[in-house]
Amino acid sequence: MRLNISKHLDKNNLHHAYLIEGAREEIVPEVLAFCESLDIKTSGNPDFCQITIDNFKIDEALSLRGMSSDKGFSNTKKIFIICVNTFSIDAENVLLKMFEEPIDNTHFFLIVPDVNALLKTLISRFYLIKEKTVLEDEISNAEKFIKMPLAKRIDFIKDFLVELENEDEEGNEIVAQDSTRSKALNFLNALESVLHNKMSKAAFDTSFFYQIFKVRQFLRMPGSSTKTLMESVALVVPNF
Repeated sequence: MRLNISKHLDKNNLHHAYLIEGAREEIVPEVLAFCESLDIKTSGNPDFCQITIDNFKIDEALSLRGMSSDKGFSNTKKIFIICVNTFSIDAENVLLKMFEEPIDNTHFFLIVPDVNALLKTLISRFYLIKEKTVLEDEISNAEKFIKMPLAKRIDFIKDFLVELENEDEEGNEIVAQDSTRSKALNFLNALESVLHNKMSKAAFDTSFFYQIFKVRQFLRMPGSSTKTLMESVALVVPNF
């Protein structure tokens, strides 16, 4: 199911900050098309900035705050499109203060794979755009995962969490469409959904849900080991 971004965007009453959950390869072209419809050039325009980064840390947050507070080069709107997989807590705190006081004619489109990775207080600063979708691949993988013996679960995690980052022909790093962390978070969401469905039909100790909750928290912390955290889930989730 694809998001229809246009139904949330009013040309005559544009919100200062949008938070959009979903696949960036689908969402970014829609946002770019909307900007073009406002006669905002998306290339060769110093008042238009597009950022794609895996982990948004405090340095990036401070840089964004500085760029957004600078005076524009023209009389048109300043637009920032920011695609991020995960945030550090320090970066989120900078953004919290930054979005407390909107800047005239400056608008942000923050695109993330999972809004649950953000502080609720930060989410409240945005116009939130998301749709409840069933991720078929993740659900299918979760269904298979709960039927696997432990050894196969460990192998599954090793194969599933393959780094997606690449380099272009000149050796420049290309930021992954989806990081291992965001892949893991999406998988945990699907796994939790599948397990809740199974639990409604059978009696099991539900303490493993707490482990999933803790793993989700640690995955949002820079420096944590995605592989180790996911293996801890493999150890506690019962077989169905």
